[in-house]
Amino acid sequence: MEPSERAQAARDRVPRIDPYGFERPEDFDYAAYEEFFSTYLVILTRRAIKWSKLLKGSGRVQKSMTVKRYIRKGVPLEHRARVWMGVSGAQAQMDRNPGYYHRLLQGQRNDSLEEAIRTDMNRTFPDNVKFRKSADPCLQKTLYNVLLAYGHHNQGVGYCQGMNFIAGYLILITKNEEESFWLLDALIGRILPDYYSPAMLGLKTDQEVLGELVRTKLPAVAALMDGHGVLWTLLVSRWFICLFVDILPVETVLRIWDCLFNEGSKIIFRVALTLIKQHQALILEATSFADVCEKFKELTRGRFVTECHTFMQIFSEPGSLSTSTITRLRERCRAKLLAQG
Repeated sequence: MEPSERAQAARDRVPRIDPYGFERPEDFDYAAYEEFFSTYLVILTRRAIKWSKLLKGSGRVQKSMTVKRYIRKGVPLEHRARVWMGVSGAQAQMDRNPGYYHRLLQGQRNDSLEEAIRTDMNRTFPDNVKFRKSADPCLQKTLYNVLLAYGHHNQGVGYCQGMNFIAGYLILITKNEEESFWLLDALIGRILPDYYSPAMLGLKTDQEVLGELVRTKLPAVAALMDGHGVLWTLLVSRWFICLFVDILPVETVLRIWDCLFNEGSKIIFRVALTLIKQHQALILEATSFADVCEKFKELTRGRFVTECHTFMQIFSEPGSLSTSTITRLRERCRAKLLAQG
């Protein structure tokens, strides 16, 4: 069979809309995806059996070395919401606060918050059939409720662009408004503090921390960036603020989030460093400011990011990355940013 015929046959077998409701892009490589997924399906089946044994009974999922190991190897879709709720602390918060989510929705109106959220509704996943107005049910209403409740719950943050994409993914996985709200709270309130506050100090700090880590681990890339005067915020702010949503393929993002909910924000640095290290030769070909920006767009495309199981070499690729190192760098970078005003 000719390559073009093989590609067409794969196109006929692989659905145009993925299991989460996203339409596959025009340039989607159906043949490469089918080849990858046929082997990944075997892994998923094996993991599902192991997870089913681990999760027997109705108890809450607790953090442990076994759970950590299992999560790094991938959480089957049918168990993902339960695992995320357990390891992130969201389940405990929801259990401690019965009825709280629904009370937030009935709270006092805030016109500016409602307008900000409403403005972003149609911009959220236009390529996802479940978020279209024609869908039944249309997830836009669910998304609006989650974001509105969160804006009332955390008035210091309110609503910030980027939160719509994160909440949208949570809704697709949990299929539950209240669980999505508590997972959003786990991310914004505990795992990523100060990413979405008006000053976004946590976000700016972590971009600087990534720059310092690259300087240590990939000095040639850091030197190239300095030479062309490219700021990290220009290249990676969307990676951080959207937690790789709409940047990496869905399955890969979900594998990253599995670890993020369990191990915290350090995972974001592991992903960013792996992307940069894996494509170091490509980046070093850049000869101008614009060229560097273009190369960084290429980092998030292609086979490496699609094959999510292989991609999870994020735990070996960047080398050691201790919490104490991250904490020390955060303190230093935060102090520098505050001094700059």
